[in-house]
Amino acid sequence: MGIKAALPKYELYLYTAVLYMALFWAASWILEASSEHVNRKTFRENVKPGWHYFGRKMDAADFEWVMWFTKFRNYILFALSGHVIFAKICSMLSPKRRSLIYMIYGVCAVFVTMGWSYVTLVVSHCVLLYTVSLVKRKWLCFVAGLTSLATFKMEPLVTWQSGFVTGTFELQDILFYGGCGFSIMRCMSFGLENCERKNGNYSFLDLLKYNFYLPFFYFGPIMTFDQFHLQANNPDLTRKQWEMWNITKQALVHLGVIVVVDVFFHFLYILTIPSDMKLVKQLSDWSLAGLAYSNLVYDWVKAAVMFGVINTVSRLDHLDPPKPPKCITMLYVFAETHFDRGINDWLCKYVYDYLGKNHDSIFRELLATVSTFAITTLWLGPCEIVYIWSFFNCFGLNFELWVAKFFSLRPFSTIEGAMSEAMSRRIRGIFNAANFWQIILYNVLSLNSLEFAKLVGTRLVLKGFPVSTLSVLFVTYCGIQLIKERERRLALEEEAAEADALKEEAKEKTE
Repeated sequence: MGIKAALPKYELYLYTAVLYMALFWAASWILEASSEHVNRKTFRENVKPGWHYFGRKMDAADFEWVMWFTKFRNYILFALSGHVIFAKICSMLSPKRRSLIYMIYGVCAVFVTMGWSYVTLVVSHCVLLYTVSLVKRKWLCFVAGLTSLATFKMEPLVTWQSGFVTGTFELQDILFYGGCGFSIMRCMSFGLENCERKNGNYSFLDLLKYNFYLPFFYFGPIMTFDQFHLQANNPDLTRKQWEMWNITKQALVHLGVIVVVDVFFHFLYILTIPSDMKLVKQLSDWSLAGLAYSNLVYDWVKAAVMFGVINTVSRLDHLDPPKPPKCITMLYVFAETHFDRGINDWLCKYVYDYLGKNHDSIFRELLATVSTFAITTLWLGPCEIVYIWSFFNCFGLNFELWVAKFFSLRPFSTIEGAMSEAMSRRIRGIFNAANFWQIILYNVLSLNSLEFAKLVGTRLVLKGFPVSTLSVLFVTYCGIQLIKERERRLALEEEAAEADALKEEAKEKTE
């Protein structure tokens, strides 16, 4: 049935009321647990002094968020501010050479923070992968690239290479792994695009321009080489109407989100509570469901803010970077689940879509998903929790296709064809609600722990059946229908815009 199937307004109002009451109820349980157990011994390591004037401590369990807005803050503001000023001046003086100037600034910034040995190490990998790309064999680019990536993800090669970078810089380890990992992925993109080029080769300087663009260097996101090369070498630097206003608005939104997250961290200890399994076992089923859900929402917010800040800078450079990840709240299919759209776009272009084609063949989909998650496992760093996460998400992608194929057969397709579109949407929403919680459970284990994920699954599926299971699924079903309603409205708006465009085109032809 089509995406434009509508539901009665009173039904949507009911779903909205149920969803918001459930969210506030779950949040109240988490707030109560946070306030009552703030002085537990297990909390002392992660709950730090916060707003003294409100008498609230802060959840500091996520070292990455704390690092970005404490240790990294001054370095990032200084480096990116310098890049923005430098880039603006250079784009005004010599717009045709701006990509070269970005590279020079990037190399200088990396040299100042990490030293020549680190720059030499990164360039040596670039030289190796550039040389392989000249052969113009995609499989060879993959082998060389994944082998280089493995040297930064597996011992003893990791320790050996990190030994080239000496010093006592407190953020050295994080910058080392971030810069090297993203460099390899960029080099692979360059090599694969060079294989696609029919006439000649891209130059080594093109690779260095691509790799040492500072806003993307250490933490991404990854733009595929073809997009970066086209945009960075475009001499036309005129902006669309309201573009600067949109960039400013985006920056203000990210600043607002940072403040909101800081407020929540002082009242809801959603990251620290799951680490205390004795406390978690005492919580209600609703609290556990709220914790699992809020952890994934927070991880999306973190990714959206971190990439969003960098993307704002790149937009000032007249680039169109990868969009922020789609919020976990808006997801009910595995195919759209990702927390780094840059890596996701990279994998889809070179692996998943390349092998899976139209994603309607069971065998090709299995091959595509296994290959995609094999590379993802290497990218994340092979370990037990990553293996489990990759297996379940790979299974989820394939299971969706199996279910879709099964229900497309008779008599199911005949039964659905006899239904109204609204009833079909309701039935599909039930399956989507179950799928939503599969996504939650399969991904929460990578954010917290396998033990926490097992506990949530056991309490919601087995011990909580039927009351907790069905009530959580009903609330999720309400949320799914509201998401589908939003998608329906967007589809209608797009259809209306396309119709208006066709009318304008026909009018111009007649005139």
